[in-house]
Amino acid sequence: MERRQLQYFLAVVDHGGFTNAARRLHVAQPSLSHAVRTLEKELGGLLFHRLPHGATLTPAGTALVAPARQILRDLRTADASVREVLGLGGGTLDLASQTTLAVDPLAKLLGRFRAAHPKVLVRVRAPETGSDVVNRVRNGQSEVGLVESGAETPGLAGLDLAEQEVFAVLPADSPVRLVLPVTELATLDLVTTPPGTATRWIVEEALRGTAEPRVVVETEHRAMIVPLVLAGAGAALLPRAMADDARRLGAVTVPLDPPLLRRGRMVWRAGPLSPAAERFLALACGTP
Repeated sequence: MERRQLQYFLAVVDHGGFTNAARRLHVAQPSLSHAVRTLEKELGGLLFHRLPHGATLTPAGTALVAPARQILRDLRTADASVREVLGLGGGTLDLASQTTLAVDPLAKLLGRFRAAHPKVLVRVRAPETGSDVVNRVRNGQSEVGLVESGAETPGLAGLDLAEQEVFAVLPADSPVRLVLPVTELATLDLVTTPPGTATRWIVEEALRGTAEPRVVVETEHRAMIVPLVLAGAGAALLPRAMADDARRLGAVTVPLDPPLLRRGRMVWRAGPLSPAAERFLALACGTP
């Protein structure tokens, strides 16, 4: 079993077929197909059902996906470790984060990390749910993930992040208030994202055990939330960093009474990590 065979196998998985995989990898399709057939012969069974318009995994193929991703991740880690010893620098840091945590604290952490390690390429993926982030870390697609603290992360090492206060963000013509009682949230028309997302979780947590949120606009486009509030479509609940950005654009931001606090968690797979990931975690933990 060779690295190239696993790379080609996963390319077919990720891009839905041999033609798309060959195009993305810039290789001839016959070469890719031959490599996968050779891998199937070595393993003793078909990995794909070949269809007229694509390919789907067989049960054997499904069983190979996670181990293949982890093997390639471990090979990249080994390669990066050797390069680090040889003083070649560079490398890649693959992260996954729920969007609200990507804004804060991840952006600030990456600013500090890039200042210290300018030759490292950083790639950030933004799955909507905590479970998607955790799955990316488990299967080796990402080395480090940031999730809401309530996410289930069995089998992963982790670090609790600093608490963040959540604010009510109101249209620009709203009266200025010192605080907004949490009991009044149920009276607001709210703009938020679909159930299961981090922003929606904030809304549901704020009203848990009191009332159902009065959601008037539900959007998958998180970037729409502040523009919708500014346009008068409704109010939103956002963590401090996002609320501060909204205030600078003209929205009215009000702290809640009692304060609503949220906490994120950084997770990673136990075992060898790339030098880039190790240094990023050291920075996040506050160690030199």
